[in-house]
Amino acid sequence: MIVVKTIKEVRETVKQWKKEGLTVGFVPTMGYLHEGHQSLIKAADKGNDRVVVSIFLNPMQFGPTEDLATYPRDLERDKAKCLEAGADLIFAPEPEEMYTDNFQSFVDMHLLTEELCGLTRPVHFRGVCTVVTKLFNIVKPDRAYFGKKDAQQLAVIKRMVTDLNMDIEIIGCPIVREDDGLAKSSRNTYLNAEERKAALVLSKAVRKAEELIKSGVRESADIISQMTDIVNAEPLAKIDYIKVVSLDTMQQITKFTDSALVAMAVYIGKTRLIDNYFYEGE
Repeated sequence: MIVVKTIKEVRETVKQWKKEGLTVGFVPTMGYLHEGHQSLIKAADKGNDRVVVSIFLNPMQFGPTEDLATYPRDLERDKAKCLEAGADLIFAPEPEEMYTDNFQSFVDMHLLTEELCGLTRPVHFRGVCTVVTKLFNIVKPDRAYFGKKDAQQLAVIKRMVTDLNMDIEIIGCPIVREDDGLAKSSRNTYLNAEERKAALVLSKAVRKAEELIKSGVRESADIISQMTDIVNAEPLAKIDYIKVVSLDTMQQITKFTDSALVAMAVYIGKTRLIDNYFYEGE
């Protein structure tokens, strides 16, 4: 496995692979990898000849009051997890490698970014779209892999690739959970023992939404109400949002038939966690 820090090195390596007729899968990450990230790397390894993983804590997608400074970092740990999962190359640039002093070009999007995390984190998706576009231009993968836990991000990336005619296949992979149901997240490391137990209200609420939908409930208000009751019963939990939205537009819907996304963001203490349930029809 190769570890590089410069754009030039990535391009030279991938160019050689392409000359050899090899396909390239790509997994962009912000580091502090867990089993969820590894599931993406394994999927990329299964579907491609070579796998590139980027480890870049992108400052552009963090607001001024968010957790950029405290976000967990451990490159040596990440290297071991990448190697274990089947990565061939890690691209771990410094911020100045990705953004020059006079950087002024951005990729933005409307509609899909107006609800959910885009509503409460207004600069987030401009940062995501910009860095992912740069990474796609650097790596030039055949396929890129994203987790369905970040459901809005997945929808945004798919739309961006379509709108900008990028020749990349975007593949969404299932949420990976702890044994007790909590969705894997690098931010889970922020939780103390009491908060870790309290965080189970997210997966409990998501399971309730799944049960209701499978039983035939299609009114968003009914689903949101019962999920809200579950979260509000936990003193350490504070709801950012619980919404039912269209899979196509990420806009709120009052009733659905064939598909929907039930998404939530909840603060457990000071830690913001997300979870969701994709309903894609019978």
